[in-house]
Amino acid sequence: MNTTTLSVPTISCGHCKSSIEGAVNELAGVDKVEVHIEERTVDLSFDDSLALDAIIEAIEEQGYDVAR
Repeated sequence: MNTTTLSVPTISCGHCKSSIEGAVNELAGVDKVEVHIEERTVDLSFDDSLALDAIIEAIEEQGYDVAR
């Protein structure tokens, strides 16, 4: 199991939280995704079958920038 925290500086509201969590939860292999609005971060837990790049892509497809 992998865990990481991503910085997503464009998170600003509850809609952002719902959008990101919904998109990432659709990916096979995601165990947990939690968006923290005030910190503008996303905590993730996912298994080895899923690449981090796929999660980042899912977030970016929702219109949010992920700091790399």
